[in-house]
Amino acid sequence: QSPRKKLADECMYMCVSPSVSRRLPLVYHPHYSCSWPPKHRFPMSKFADLHAFLLTQPSVLATASWHQPELPPHAWVEAVHEREYYRAFLGSRLGDAEARRIGFREQLSRPELIRRTRLEVGGTVLTAKLALRHGLACNLAGGTHHAHAGAGSGFTILNDLAVAAAYVRKHEGVSRVAVVDLDVHQGDGTATLFEGDGSVFTLSMHCGANFPFRKARSDLDIDVPSGTADAGYLRLLRETLPTML
Repeated sequence: QSPRKKLADECMYMCVSPSVSRRLPLVYHPHYSCSWPPKHRFPMSKFADLHAFLLTQPSVLATASWHQPELPPHAWVEAVHEREYYRAFLGSRLGDAEARRIGFREQLSRPELIRRTRLEVGGTVLTAKLALRHGLACNLAGGTHHAHAGAGSGFTILNDLAVAAAYVRKHEGVSRVAVVDLDVHQGDGTATLFEGDGSVFTLSMHCGANFPFRKARSDLDIDVPSGTADAGYLRLLRETLPTML
């Protein structure tokens, strides 16, 4: 059994009780991917590509239940993001410097991008609600961890993780949230948004030599050396999770 499969089995055992439904909720919307310049650095088609791939997997078709998010109310987003920034994004009024920091430039004012960004946030909130009900759930988009309260960065505009964490604490009776960020880049936006907030624990396990080059301070930052292979990465994760929990 491969280290990746063994860890996945361990996580399923820890996260899903025997009484929880065995059908894994998967959250997806056809507008997660929108029309996009073919040579742009951001691979916008990856969300649709992932969905198409999963539909070819018999094990997924046999065990998954599909859910489609709706656009989130503005109040959910404004619980995390500054109203002025959020409304400027919705109204296509962000300045050149803000657009450059995000990385989408002239694409930023397109209604399709605004809609898919909001749907992504709604999808992560829906995923969190489904996870509370079923024990585990997955969104086929999201993880926009570079977005700060009043600015986007690194191809992220709204921080879906932070919005979902704020939502479940306010509306679902959740007292503590852990954000376990395993992207190669540090989740600097999430770390900054919840700095000093004892109800949200932020763990970022990332390559320290990669973007962002000016790091924030998570509750726990794990610097993964460049060139780390699967076995070493999974061993580090397995050692880290029990300490965090």
